[in-house]
Amino acid sequence: MLAYLVRRLLYGFVTVLGVLGLLFVLFFLYAEPIDIARRALGDKAPQAALEQWVHSHGYDRPRLEQLVDHYRSMLTFDFGRSDADGTLLSDRLWRGAGPSLTVTVPTFVLGVCLGVGLALFVAYFRETYIDRAGVVICVLAMSVSIVLYIIGAQYLLGKLLRWFPISGFDPRPELVLRFMALPWTIGVLAGIGGDVRFYRTVFLEESSKDYVRTARAKGCGDGRIMLRHVLRNALIPILTHVVVAIPLLFTGALLTESFFGIPGLGSLTVDAINQNDFSSLRVIVYVGSVLFVLGQLLTDVAYTLADPRVRLE
Repeated sequence: MLAYLVRRLLYGFVTVLGVLGLLFVLFFLYAEPIDIARRALGDKAPQAALEQWVHSHGYDRPRLEQLVDHYRSMLTFDFGRSDADGTLLSDRLWRGAGPSLTVTVPTFVLGVCLGVGLALFVAYFRETYIDRAGVVICVLAMSVSIVLYIIGAQYLLGKLLRWFPISGFDPRPELVLRFMALPWTIGVLAGIGGDVRFYRTVFLEESSKDYVRTARAKGCGDGRIMLRHVLRNALIPILTHVVVAIPLLFTGALLTESFFGIPGLGSLTVDAINQNDFSSLRVIVYVGSVLFVLGQLLTDVAYTLADPRVRLE
């Protein structure tokens, strides 16, 4: 197992190196330094100010030197400063991680628990009106854009009923629930349709296997079969669906944070795009790629915990 993990880490490291090379091409070779400076300072900025900006950010150095410094800084997590306002990017990431995790982690946990529970319920009543109605509702839920969920909930629950604030964030324990209840609800509703459909398909596939028929022949009830046998044997695809999404929790929810004014990594990404902040964008993309590689490795390890028959070789 150790040899497998080391090999996967090496594969992941090579993948990260490839991502860094692609980032350099996109952010350093695609646009000229003077164009990057013009986007940061504005089209009416004088030529002297543009050249000073390029020099202060080191974009006038030779390309090879920039490439080496790009790899060195990213691999050592020395992210430097923002092109937009000069703040330390490591500090901005740390400040944004807390609000992003406050939004995504409860949404993720609630979505998984509710999705698995509803999928088990629908699969238990397979080939009945409950099953068909559940599929129809899931398809309808998947067909609605998350933007419509956000706007509708803000208008109905925030503006008309005044149950929750429309936007804002306060980390204090006595206020965080009031600010986060609406984003959590929207996040769960926006993803529940796809989750229930996926889990239902997995459960129905397991329900048609021989061990289920054997359990029924021995007198086990359907409820016990679904909870003790089908759910346990369906953990591999469920883990694949769940564990891969865990690293994405750290990068935030772009639309949710933007609409609700939450100062997380999602808002940081949107602001970097609007401000043409290339240094922030490449750091966010790099961190996301590293987390994704670690998530893939975590998925493989989770397989061995869920199913003793799985061996990492």
